[in-house]
Amino acid sequence: MAALFNRLLQSVGRYRIAGYLAAGLLIALVAGCGSLPTIVPDMARQPAQPVQLDGAHGPLTSQQSKAILNRLQSRGEETSIFDRHLALEEAIVGSPLMVGNKAVLLQDGPTTFQHMFTAIRNAKDHINMETYIIEDDEIGNRFADALIEKQMKGVQVNLIYDSVGAINTPRTFFKRLTDSGIKVLEFNPVNPLTAKKGWEVNQRDHRKLLIVDGKTAFLGGINISSVYSKGSFSRKSRQRHEGGTPWRDTHLQVEGPVVAEFQKLFLATWEKQKGEKLAAEEYLPPLANKGREVVRAIGSSPDEPYSLIYATLISAIGSAETSVNLTNAYFVPDPQLLAALKDAVRRGVDVKIILPGKTDSWLVFHAGRSYYAELLDAGVKIYERRDALLHAKTALIDGVWSTIGSTNLDWRSFLHNEEVNAVILGQEFGAQMQAMFEADLAASNLITREQWERRSISERLMEKIAWAWGYWL
Repeated sequence: MAALFNRLLQSVGRYRIAGYLAAGLLIALVAGCGSLPTIVPDMARQPAQPVQLDGAHGPLTSQQSKAILNRLQSRGEETSIFDRHLALEEAIVGSPLMVGNKAVLLQDGPTTFQHMFTAIRNAKDHINMETYIIEDDEIGNRFADALIEKQMKGVQVNLIYDSVGAINTPRTFFKRLTDSGIKVLEFNPVNPLTAKKGWEVNQRDHRKLLIVDGKTAFLGGINISSVYSKGSFSRKSRQRHEGGTPWRDTHLQVEGPVVAEFQKLFLATWEKQKGEKLAAEEYLPPLANKGREVVRAIGSSPDEPYSLIYATLISAIGSAETSVNLTNAYFVPDPQLLAALKDAVRRGVDVKIILPGKTDSWLVFHAGRSYYAELLDAGVKIYERRDALLHAKTALIDGVWSTIGSTNLDWRSFLHNEEVNAVILGQEFGAQMQAMFEADLAASNLITREQWERRSISERLMEKIAWAWGYWL
């Protein structure tokens, strides 16, 4: 649990290896073990069934679904995503593929926050927010002020925040919210005396989800924090950034029928955590078509038999025929993910991964680097983002299957965290994702096998130490 390690270690010395190991042992003693499923094609219960699409007024006919998928497939390269993978994805995930959505790709904090504040100002009925981190800083207080203002005007605000993610946020910050009438729920409190569901300190709510009036949803990697105050591509922004290295992240704004699926995830988490009864608002209003995007909402929870996001990602990589482009902040792969990436290269797929060149967690950073040699030997191309702290979690496969969300490529996200992702089908949105990926590539350094062999003994030692704790990060 890298985030908890980092926060606990503020009091014991951030750079002392012994402190990290002690903190890791503490978490290991209170945390349960889990395992990941083996994803195989026959996991689909009815693989012969055609993929079903839903719209604003319910399920589409088989003919309508087929026509839409054919349209999406005809605009991209040849791929198995639209037949073999989607059948499996539908069987294991359960949530429907929804047509009629508008999806807006948001890069970096300033743009994302601008869109979120606009949506909050225009709220008429309710605002539901679920976040891992909400800090008592400039951005955190701007959100607090905006939410309190809407609550005072009769718009019901409900907030879920993670106890570990917000461990440094003072109680007075949340008291100001509750005093205004906002309903606030602490997810799996670190203090066992305040836990309502039962003390499960290793299970964290890593989702970043904002839903306004049940009609607009935001999700991705961006927390409520001032580390996102500046963009990561502008040289001028990097020079002005008071906190040093700017953060590079990706978010998504969605309108249309799929928003109801994200709302259901929020409401389910509130109920499982035994939050107080929510005020009667129109949480699931009738939704109209807003665009042409086909989107699926995927929520993963440690309460499920296995991570739905993990299962569908492994399947999508296994179906790739031309390209796999991954951008991820915390990369500690399990054996099956490693095998899927290496198998894709053997099939002739161009596999590229953009990872951080700088980090806020040296344990995860070096644990991920311990896999570089194996991946480079297999032909996977690895890049490290420079001049920014990479925090995005995105994937683009064969140019037509995109996902944006909160899920890292590590054991913690796959086993212990509540996560949320959106899957977007089609070449049009895929082209936006490709352009974003190429911009990050241009701002990244290619890691070669020869260069990697020249790394220092101290780096190799840190990789060994971090690798041993990979499961718990």
